[in-house]
Amino acid sequence: MLAIPRADLKSNTLAYEVTPLVKPTGFREYDARWVLEKEINLLGIQALGQGLGTLIREMGKEPRIVVGHDFRSYSTSIKQALIVGLMSAGIEVNDIGLALSPVAYFAQFDLDIPCVAMVTASHNENGWTGVKMGAARPLTFGPDEMGRLKEIVLNGELKSFAGGSYKFIDGVRTRYMDDLSEGVKIKRKLKVIAACGNGTAGAYAPETLARLGIEVIPMDAELDHSFPRYNPNPEDMEMLHAMRDAVREHGADVALGFDGDGDRCGVVDDEGEEIFADKIGVLIARDLSALHRNAQFVVDVKSTGLFVTDPVLLANGAKTEYWKTGHSYIKRKSHEMGALAGFEKSGHFFFNKPIGRGYDDGLVAAIALLHMLDRNPDKKLSDLRKSLPVTYQSPTMSPHCADETKYGVVDKIVKTIEDRAKSGGEIIGQKIRDVVTVNGVRITAEDGTWGLVRASSNKPELVVVVESPTSKENMKAMFDELDAVLKTHPEIGAYNQKI
Repeated sequence: MLAIPRADLKSNTLAYEVTPLVKPTGFREYDARWVLEKEINLLGIQALGQGLGTLIREMGKEPRIVVGHDFRSYSTSIKQALIVGLMSAGIEVNDIGLALSPVAYFAQFDLDIPCVAMVTASHNENGWTGVKMGAARPLTFGPDEMGRLKEIVLNGELKSFAGGSYKFIDGVRTRYMDDLSEGVKIKRKLKVIAACGNGTAGAYAPETLARLGIEVIPMDAELDHSFPRYNPNPEDMEMLHAMRDAVREHGADVALGFDGDGDRCGVVDDEGEEIFADKIGVLIARDLSALHRNAQFVVDVKSTGLFVTDPVLLANGAKTEYWKTGHSYIKRKSHEMGALAGFEKSGHFFFNKPIGRGYDDGLVAAIALLHMLDRNPDKKLSDLRKSLPVTYQSPTMSPHCADETKYGVVDKIVKTIEDRAKSGGEIIGQKIRDVVTVNGVRITAEDGTWGLVRASSNKPELVVVVESPTSKENMKAMFDELDAVLKTHPEIGAYNQKI
């Protein structure tokens, strides 16, 4: 039996070689992420695997699991340590090898297996590792499951069972691409940039999209785990700007960018304009709600207010609910509500039947966008973008705040803003229309200008987003007001970017 994990081990010591290192903050709200060697070691990953196997049995699930890994120099080693732990808990491991996260989710259906563990750091920088887990397809773990898993691992409640086994499953990559492309042909002549950031998507996206009958120009599709240009993160302006340049160079109709594990999609239109994922969500919701009247959608609290004010969505009878940010939250809420689709500003899109199986898949989102263009043959993507009511929107800004303190800091910020609203105070010189605290705090002024502050679920950061339907000045004023509140908390550090 493994020793009880510790959080204070140093590498290159005897203790590090014989004791699991597991920093408690690596157990996030809906997945697990650590800096390798500093916050977790291979024995810690093994403990995580045995803890996951223990939890699967505690939940009464069939002890079978799909396991895959992303393209990082150390991901295979992480996966192997995880597998050892799973097998020691008596779990049948079905290893699909190098994969995107949505390929692992697809394999749950393809192989009829209830559980999944995908080794990925997603878009995090090199040095990070993590695991996305689930035991009830198409859902992934939420706070309850992650909280129990944390208890099992950190308290040494690991259990051993007989019957653990290992299989390597070949052919899932081909079946996944077949599944996405079978019977799908885009009739419109389109030139598409497939931007992969040298991540795992390079092994999937260009070939899958080419099967649809469009012209595909691969961009950074060669797998290179050093990520020589930038992190594969289509929410990051560096990748979006590179996509913009490629569109202009090749005269493309659209650039589609995929993150490190392929569950998100970013978009740049034919004019080289970066369209934030929530605005793409509005366009796709327009398209789908015309085909499915009175459609239900779910979006995260970082997303544009257009989902409830757009005249086209209103005319189509579409209904939208705002919910907690996080792929697991939006996926679960969409599933529970029977929503046609869920959209997250970060680029996680969730399509239920008849479009998808409910999990987030960047390629499914890309194909939905291509279908939209196919159904509008006389319009460019830039025309569709320009048809949206104008709003002035910031990128997602992420000031540093330690994992150990970020939730407490956000609680204080929520109280400050709630107190202002309750006392009849103003924001940007206007009455406060509403304050939503389902996930951090989203405050809206009388003219619809809003700002959000929440704790990041997967990094030591806060998340700040602002938007105004009236002017850039009001957007900037909202940021300045929120920033003034943040500056009263010395625990908050520098932003990754500002407006």
